[in-house]
Amino acid sequence: MSGQPTWWQAFGVDYADARQRFRSAADRAGASLTSYVHPDAKAPDGSELSVDVARLGPAHAAHQLLAISGTHGLEGGAGSAVQTAWLAHAADTLPNDVAVTFVHAINPYGFAHATRTTENNVDLNRNFIDHGLPHPVNPHYASLHDHLIPAQWTTEGLAQSARAIDAFRAEHGPDALFNTLASGQYTHADGLIYGGRAREWSNVTLQTIVERELSQAQRIGLIDWHTGIGEYGEPFFLCFNAEGSESQREATRWWGAERVLDQRPHGLQRPDYQGLVFRGVEQFAKGRPVIGAVVEFGTRGSNASQANRLDQWLRSRAKDHPDAVRDRQLRADVLDAFVPVSSVWRNSVLAHGLQITAQALQGLATRA
Repeated sequence: MSGQPTWWQAFGVDYADARQRFRSAADRAGASLTSYVHPDAKAPDGSELSVDVARLGPAHAAHQLLAISGTHGLEGGAGSAVQTAWLAHAADTLPNDVAVTFVHAINPYGFAHATRTTENNVDLNRNFIDHGLPHPVNPHYASLHDHLIPAQWTTEGLAQSARAIDAFRAEHGPDALFNTLASGQYTHADGLIYGGRAREWSNVTLQTIVERELSQAQRIGLIDWHTGIGEYGEPFFLCFNAEGSESQREATRWWGAERVLDQRPHGLQRPDYQGLVFRGVEQFAKGRPVIGAVVEFGTRGSNASQANRLDQWLRSRAKDHPDAVRDRQLRADVLDAFVPVSSVWRNSVLAHGLQITAQALQGLATRA
């Protein structure tokens, strides 16, 4: 590895800048580049939105790493920086018999518009279910919906929300509250963690990418980069390989049991997450082993949940009381909650992200 870049060399100031940095680094590394342009959605300035894919390594490599940024839109700033830094400074460390596929901004609308959700306000990481079957039920979400997204984002509005949330926690317990807020819901299109009623364009595009770029892979490593959960600037792993499976044992070998096993986000029981990208990739792999994790970089701890609610308020309620200056400040708060500008945070993300990528590649290259 030819040295870690400083954060401002890897992080884009926005989607367009991040995309340009990623594509330039991929080109310099000799990677093949493919773009999937969104047929309908546009950036705020009217320019095109696309998912960009960089692939490096042997075309017929049996062991391949798939790393995805931007599943939750604006969080893509962190994953994009790790991808760009690896291409610029570590591409020459790729093992001979391993290939990498970097998917940049799988949710380009969210990245460009500084929101976690898609153009349809869908949480892409809850969208990978069989929409031909009855949708999963989140039994308590409806009772909290109006309190989670208050009519006005004011001190009083938030105080009323807090009272309702505290009452729910007192009645049902903190684990049930976390599950309600995070597992996914399919009934309120203007609400939190809405999984949608049909496959999103990004969902279909990811299937195309996996089937096209990883068709030769016999074993797939997966990193889905996120931010929010965990200690400030530190990685937090959510491995979704089956408990006790060979794939889980491999993930443990790559990254360590202390990171992979028995992880409790915010110290709570892990929610019954529905429709994850991880599950989609498993489905698209058609029986080939998928070893990996969602890797979060911590920001505000449990307080990041309020920023998620604020993101939804800006999407669905802000227009009821227009105030452009207020909304710019609130949007900046959402951005800071998931991709802090702090050099301390960003340098930590790069250091850990490059190490985690290297560990996955080495794990793929050296089977236990």
